[in-house]
Amino acid sequence: MRVLSGIQPSGGLHIGNYLSMMSRMIEYQESNTLFAFLVNQHALTTVTDGDLLRRNTIEAAADFLALGLDPEKAIFWVQSDVPEVTELTWYLSNQTPMGLLERAHSYKDKVARGIAANHGLFAYPVLMAADILLYQANIVPVGKDQKQHVEIARDIAIKFNNVYGDVFTLPEPEIGKDVAAVPGIDGQKMSKSYGNTLEIFAEEKSLKKKVMSIVTDSTPMEEPKEPEKCTVFALYRLFATPERTEELRRKYINGNFGYGHAKMALYELLLEVFGPFRKERERLLADETHIRKVLREGAEKARTEAEPTLRKVREAVGMVY
Repeated sequence: MRVLSGIQPSGGLHIGNYLSMMSRMIEYQESNTLFAFLVNQHALTTVTDGDLLRRNTIEAAADFLALGLDPEKAIFWVQSDVPEVTELTWYLSNQTPMGLLERAHSYKDKVARGIAANHGLFAYPVLMAADILLYQANIVPVGKDQKQHVEIARDIAIKFNNVYGDVFTLPEPEIGKDVAAVPGIDGQKMSKSYGNTLEIFAEEKSLKKKVMSIVTDSTPMEEPKEPEKCTVFALYRLFATPERTEELRRKYINGNFGYGHAKMALYELLLEVFGPFRKERERLLADETHIRKVLREGAEKARTEAEPTLRKVREAVGMVY
């Protein structure tokens, strides 16, 4: 099975990224053909500082490698190092109905939140479709917010295949049931676009400040609380064992346990879970030359995988004469 997913280096990677995509991708590398990449061209829809994007790309690569992605088991690269994807985007654009893009929830939501409307943001799903279809991916692990984009990629593939013959594999989105929508510190879906994230490798002081700022209700400390309605509890249970989750649940229900106590428990749990990965990330960032070498070698492998598909597409649409 061919599994593919990418992540934007548009800021510090957060626990929503980890749960909805990164951890599952790392599991998949053991028994599948895994394609994992940093979608820096997609990041251009929100990042306009070139130096910042370069820095974020290296740091995101270090994040992925520190968390356990093995470039010997997976194909790991940066999107812009495979120019074939932008060529395929043009071919797909000519088979993409406008109505399909106009129905994209992500575009409408981002514009409503103040992100400038432009062609890149509007056509984002076509580039994402090219990312997926170029490698004939079967499964695409994504968060709930990206499910529609994978469905759009599938619709574009069906349209292209109907016009030109059987060229593309039809991809399926995969969303972990327990992490379909990881809540952010404001209770909404965690997203860099909303500024409500808990970064995996944030400085400890910064992480603590963010955890302590998680929005809760005004129930006094001495009164019982409803864990199922609390963002802190929702985040805690994503990382804790069933036993520790049940222990925290009882504290909520019994009372004399404040939200500040719950937030400290979450903060300490995040340090515990990601502590070993922090040390490995520091080691990797001390040798950025090695990180760049890994990404360049991954891009060569990705281009080798992409070439047969693009050759079929060129022949189908008449670019070979």
